Amino acid sequence: MTGANLNAIRAQFPILHQQVNDHPLVYLDNAATTQKPASVIDAVSDYYRKDNANVHRAVHTLAGRATRAYEGARDTIQSFIGAARRSEIVFTRGTTEAINLVAHSWLAPRLRPGDEILVSGLEHHANIVPWQLCIEERGASIKVIPVREDGALDLEAYAKLLSEKTRLVALTACSNAIGTRNPVADMIPLAHAAGARVLVDAAQTVAHHRLDVTGLDADFVAFSAHKMFGPTGFGVLYGKEALLEEAKPWQGGGDMIETVSFAGSTWNELPYKFEAGTPNMAGAIGTAAAIRFLQDIDFDWLAQHEAALLQTATAGLLEVPGLRIIGHSPGKDAIISFVMDKAHPQDIGTLLDENGIAVRTGHHCAMPLMQGFGVSGTVRASFCVYNTMEEAESLARCLQRISKLFS
Repeated sequence: MTGANLNAIRAQFPILHQQVNDHPLVYLDNAATTQKPASVIDAVSDYYRKDNANVHRAVHTLAGRATRAYEGARDTIQSFIGAARRSEIVFTRGTTEAINLVAHSWLAPRLRPGDEILVSGLEHHANIVPWQLCIEERGASIKVIPVREDGALDLEAYAKLLSEKTRLVALTACSNAIGTRNPVADMIPLAHAAGARVLVDAAQTVAHHRLDVTGLDADFVAFSAHKMFGPTGFGVLYGKEALLEEAKPWQGGGDMIETVSFAGSTWNELPYKFEAGTPNMAGAIGTAAAIRFLQDIDFDWLAQHEAALLQTATAGLLEVPGLRIIGHSPGKDAIISFVMDKAHPQDIGTLLDENGIAVRTGHHCAMPLMQGFGVSGTVRASFCVYNTMEEAESLARCLQRISKLFS
């Protein structure tokens, strides 16, 4: 699908065709969660209507159908992200759980006093707090890759921070708060040369750019379904097979075991060693449907479309008196974070909502980044495949009217 049928893309999203506060809905909160096409909604609904059964544990027909669809989703995800083996695809509840799994199962047992973890100053709390918990009582420390005034990472500082003490580099592929795209393909080889492993938070990029984990050579990659047009409560951890084999199980229970006795237990093979308990079957099936939707999108057109949306919205916002955009690094993704003189972000968000425009306000789970820019929070407008130029222009027009209320 290309721009020639943008209307056809929008037609697949039932939620977009409604009025909010007597205005057509303009949904610009895609960095928080994307809306779902009918194909995803139908896939989840059909599972519950026709195939609802637990997987891996029964021989009846419903369980067989559910298992085939569930494991088929793993194959779909493996192909979509370019993983070498299906055993490298671990199902989680989302990016946050995937990062915590790496922290507790792989990194924590390997940390020694003096070890260091590098994170960037752009990170979401989910890529900060797990490492803080990980270093407690282990004598390790966290080092921060600084952010420049334009919102880009200081890559010279990054190279200097790497050392034989570095055990892991954890960084986002794209800042959820200000849209900065990190050059992870260039940063990973530097980390590997220093003997460190790399985890990439790909939550903000998987619905916007092609992801090839094998070509990227990241050791771990985490992302969430709900930011790529899939269901909430489902995510993926990709990990190189050898590293997942090294890692200890994180949670115990059904399906992650091979044998159990009161004297001890043995673990199931990958990836099931990390998938304890009844899994989110509907989430996996819905995610596979979301990937099929994405596979119908021309990603080259998508890049041009989202760049044009960003350019149009940015040009319009720069004309608004008293408005300041936070983060303007080259090549950033279609996320605009801004503040306005005399107006609190929450008030701006409320006034935009009165005009049917949905944005996010606050610190965006990136408090250290906000503090670095000297603000407590921002208004964030984030775009995706189904947004239009008219919507980008309507955001700017509405902000022009809002600015007059505070002048």
